[in-house]
Amino acid sequence: LFGSIILVFLLALASCINTAPPPNAGPKPLSPALSTNVLADIEATLEQIYDLANPSVVNIGVVIGSNSTFPQDALGSGFIWDKAGHIVTNNHVIAGADDITITFYDGTTVPGKLVGADFDSDLAVVKIDMPADQLKPLSMADSTKLKVGQLVIAIGNPFGLQGTMTVGFISALGRLVPTDENALGASYNIPDIIQTDAALNPGNSGGVLLDDTGKVIGITQSMTSTSGSSAGVGFAIPSAIVQQVVPALIKTGHYDHPYLGIAVVSMSPSLATAMHLSANQRGTMVGGITAGSPADKAGLKASQTRATINGQTVLVGGDVIIAFNDQIVKSSDDLITFLARSGVIGNTVSLTVLREGKQIKIPVTIGARPS
Repeated sequence: LFGSIILVFLLALASCINTAPPPNAGPKPLSPALSTNVLADIEATLEQIYDLANPSVVNIGVVIGSNSTFPQDALGSGFIWDKAGHIVTNNHVIAGADDITITFYDGTTVPGKLVGADFDSDLAVVKIDMPADQLKPLSMADSTKLKVGQLVIAIGNPFGLQGTMTVGFISALGRLVPTDENALGASYNIPDIIQTDAALNPGNSGGVLLDDTGKVIGITQSMTSTSGSSAGVGFAIPSAIVQQVVPALIKTGHYDHPYLGIAVVSMSPSLATAMHLSANQRGTMVGGITAGSPADKAGLKASQTRATINGQTVLVGGDVIIAFNDQIVKSSDDLITFLARSGVIGNTVSLTVLREGKQIKIPVTIGARPS
């Protein structure tokens, strides 16, 4: 409905602007009645989405070092996953917490108990004890169908201000966010991240990013800012990953990530030229392979030849992965995203690779990422 309303508004506006005006005349103004009605409908829809979702979004308060001389307090957000009392949030919201307190939109406060957490996806599940008829789970949308430009609504508790709603657009898709920004050397990334210009601030972490039907497309996770406040670049963990990780956390307390055991480098014109390939060659080169990993057992080849690129000596010549189960791989980001979305531990996938300029297919049985 929201998307339809916006479309009607934009079409009406475009119609007014594109109509050829008489010489020396300004653009035809938008009818005040049309403008008022459309905006009123948009506002009503936003109000409906807020009324639907806000009762499902909670404030999470944690105490770290409760038995120490100087305990630390922290705040974040979360949302109701099911009527069994499971609440989903970010791992970094509850990491190290000795005490967890859940506060609902109406002020109801209950203690929470950690069920499971996963550092590598920055997701966690907390359990509360409340009657099922008082819990309103949110529905999940399919984040793999999202498009840049779609309208989104974020609800959370920035700066502890409970029940705050902001509105924006999807400004990019397929971003990668490092699991540990302070890691030295290679590290894992959270793939397929949604980027939005909807205002996010400290305390929004673990809240929801909704589509125009009020369904969850992602969990607000972080922002990029030099000032510590919203700068129009926020990130959310997509529902496709949430729906894989959360059920496992509820069932076993942990999640095993699919794993190939390779270090990869996106192809560039200079790298392709150094490997005697077309400068336009896309894909991701296998730079290194972990001994005993699925990739090692499958016979993938890592870079071993030294070359100088932009004044630096690098290793080149490894297999160039160009497809994952026939899905085209244009960069390392694509490979990581495909593996996270559809990789199942124990299943065999087909990697299409270029080896010394020749295209071959290599079956690889996916393993579990080492802890």
